[in-house]
Amino acid sequence: MQASVAIQVLPSVSDVKETVRIVDEVIDYIKSTGLNYYVGPFETTIEGDSYDELMDIVKECQHVAIKAGCPAVSAYVKIAYKPEGGVLTIDQKVSKHHE
Repeated sequence: MQASVAIQVLPSVSDVKETVRIVDEVIDYIKSTGLNYYVGPFETTIEGDSYDELMDIVKECQHVAIKAGCPAVSAYVKIAYKPEGGVLTIDQKVSKHHE
């Protein structure tokens, strides 16, 4: 694996139910990419073999939130990138904590 990203999407809406609805739409989009992902309480991690593909997904997450009715959106993104491969996988990072 060449890269992984963690993204926290923060819709600019005041209603908690609306925030959850918009974030759920973003997560549904991430699921639709077919890449391996992990939803955590604050962010969703996505991993893949193409840095460019992951960056496109990060960009599209903003578009999905806006299309879902959010007037503005912020996001925090963490990126691990190693062109020759060998980035730690989601399983390597968290599976031992969920046994």
